[in-house]
Amino acid sequence: MKKLFLSAAATVLCFGASSAMAAEDCGSVTIAEMNWASAGAIAHIDKIILEEGYGCDVELVTGDTMPTFTSMNEKGEPDMAPELWINAVREPLDKAVAEGELIIGGNILNEGGVEGWWIPTYIADEHNIKTVAEAFKHPELFPGAEDSSKGAFFNCPSGWNCQITTGNLFKAFGGEDAGFELVDSGSAAGLDGSIARAFERKEGWLGYYWAPTAILGKYDMTLLDFEVPHDKAEWDGCTVKTECADPKKNSWVASEVYTVVTNEFAEKAGVAMDYVKGRSWDNRTAGKVLAWMTDNQATNEDGAYYFLENHEDVWTKWVTPEVAEKVKGAL
Repeated sequence: MKKLFLSAAATVLCFGASSAMAAEDCGSVTIAEMNWASAGAIAHIDKIILEEGYGCDVELVTGDTMPTFTSMNEKGEPDMAPELWINAVREPLDKAVAEGELIIGGNILNEGGVEGWWIPTYIADEHNIKTVAEAFKHPELFPGAEDSSKGAFFNCPSGWNCQITTGNLFKAFGGEDAGFELVDSGSAAGLDGSIARAFERKEGWLGYYWAPTAILGKYDMTLLDFEVPHDKAEWDGCTVKTECADPKKNSWVASEVYTVVTNEFAEKAGVAMDYVKGRSWDNRTAGKVLAWMTDNQATNEDGAYYFLENHEDVWTKWVTPEVAEKVKGAL
């Protein structure tokens, strides 16, 4: 990874001369609008800032992790993937960066993408529960199982890889022996609904979730400590496998989430590359924007304007004062 970023930095330095280009020379730029909310919102934020602040002509195109990366790597388009979860494409990305075809921009999610097991913070505080082991001592605090004598542990929807992972870890940590029942949430809406119901009733809830998300932006949840380090060999060889006869205790590792751009974009973007390299937000801020979007049935574009209008303290640090004034004037 260190080599990747050294290579990325060296590549970017090659365009130091072009960084003096005037903003109006930025030209046409294509940005992938990924099909999940945080990435969709940041794509529209980028569009507004690059157009209004740097004079770019931005077109948003539909994207997803693997298709977008493959197209950028093989065809040089789109120009930018604002939120790429690079764990899924690490080896080919390393190669593309080393060959100077793609460039790593900013660490858009500065805490990374976080997966794990969560409980409401009011339960964590009241009962001093901070770890999986402590939560498993209290099945009575987590209702919702078909068998009322057991605690409910809410798993991912069917078909999601995290359903397999959580099932294996539930077994490894002795969830059944601790008096819990693994509950199939059925769908993403079902998983979200189970959390919303728990908060409405001020009840306990225990299960899998991830950040940044609207749910964690709306509801105050505590991530439980697995108290074991991430074992990559065990993870790849058993934890994520459907056939894992004897899963061992393990934990998620935060996913690295960066902006990736093409070589061509870096050449034509000029000083806009400084923005692409420097912008970043934390999961709590992203979660608040996503929660507002959900509550207001807002589009990704609506979310972008909400962020720019309500979080100047965040985004104005990404740009020069001159660019910030241009963007503010356009809101």
